[in-house]
Amino acid sequence: MKTLLNKLTAALPPGTVAVAGGTVVLGAASYVHLGVAGHSLSTEALANVSVLWTIVMSIGIGVFFPIEQELTRIVSARAVLGHGAGPVLRRATLLTAGILGATLLVLVLAAGPIADLLFHGDRALVAALGGAFTGMAVCYLTRGVLAGLGRFGAYGTQLAVDGGLRIVLAFGCAAFGLHSALAFSLILGVAPVVATLVTLPALLRAVGPGEPIAWRELSGGLGLLVCATLLSQVVVNAAVMSTKLLAPSDSALIASLLSALVLARVPLFVFGSLQASLLSGLTAAFTAGDRAAFWAMLRRIALVVGALGLLGGVPATALGPWLIEVLFGIADPVLGHFDFFLLSAGTVAYMFAMVLGQALMVFKRHNLQLLCWALGTAVLVGITLIPGEVAVRVIVAYALGSTATVVAMLAALRLSFPGAAAAAGEAPRQTADTDAPGVGAVGR
Repeated sequence: MKTLLNKLTAALPPGTVAVAGGTVVLGAASYVHLGVAGHSLSTEALANVSVLWTIVMSIGIGVFFPIEQELTRIVSARAVLGHGAGPVLRRATLLTAGILGATLLVLVLAAGPIADLLFHGDRALVAALGGAFTGMAVCYLTRGVLAGLGRFGAYGTQLAVDGGLRIVLAFGCAAFGLHSALAFSLILGVAPVVATLVTLPALLRAVGPGEPIAWRELSGGLGLLVCATLLSQVVVNAAVMSTKLLAPSDSALIASLLSALVLARVPLFVFGSLQASLLSGLTAAFTAGDRAAFWAMLRRIALVVGALGLLGGVPATALGPWLIEVLFGIADPVLGHFDFFLLSAGTVAYMFAMVLGQALMVFKRHNLQLLCWALGTAVLVGITLIPGEVAVRVIVAYALGSTATVVAMLAALRLSFPGAAAAAGEAPRQTADTDAPGVGAVGR
């Protein structure tokens, strides 16, 4: 067993283990948060929290997670070349503040329609949604720089503090009898802000002076990446939102779908510990011209993703209907074992798409990544609009939309390979300093 664990650890990108502990806590927090809410709230209130949670985990991630990805890529490449991250952090802070301000302005201007359409007219939940977006903005900004610098200990600490606070606050709401959708929703904004403040000193100590960064370099691919990430979140979260729009009065189905997706997406929480270190490692290898390390890392991660899919998908398929009843308080589960199988299969395909998408990012093929997610979204929308039972349509759409994206990305990566290989071959001429930060990590 020890040998197997050593082999698995060796297959992971540098920094993965340091992030894994925090990811486990944050992943568990999602279950605890929704589980406690399920036992504390009425069906309608739980449906409101479910919809808000889905929006945060789809639109919020779609808008703000690309900031982390681009910062990880840029800072990691600069570290290989010996440049500090101070100038990047300063400009990225201004850029993130602008994006957050625009997002909050939309919520203010459309508060009434949003509340009526999604939250049964409760405008307080729109304000809670804005708080959650604020939390995501500050945490993804800081995590991107930490990952690019290889400070995965602080990165993992931020995840752990965020998750730990969500657990404590959720139980606190239940203990004090706060049977309110607003109380459980505010947790999504408070926890990440506090976690960011805890790890801010470590971040400020790690960044140093360096060459100025142009606005174009920082934001040039960000728009395409935001669009691609938003579409990826549409694919992974559309089941709940589609059901809300197609069957708005079926609160039991909405709550069951969210709970089922949380279970089927257990591998995604583990996969989250790979993403930051994977992108940092791929970027460092590509910048240093180590083509062999780049492709070896990509192949190993593909094997790890397949193993995660099996370890998570088999239990979810076998025990899913029973687990959502026990863990989330769903009194009358409306989903069966085959539904959980399709949700698990969609999750595996989605993880493969995320891995291939990061490879395209390193090649700066943000446009091809966007095109692939657009194709997957088109497949998802087409299947969702076919007449038939709502639950079947949205679940099949998730599985086939994710699979279509993977196929498209494999083709895009194959098309991108000649140019990427040539660029990798030229990189050693640009930097021959093998002792630069980041290069040693790739070699290990």
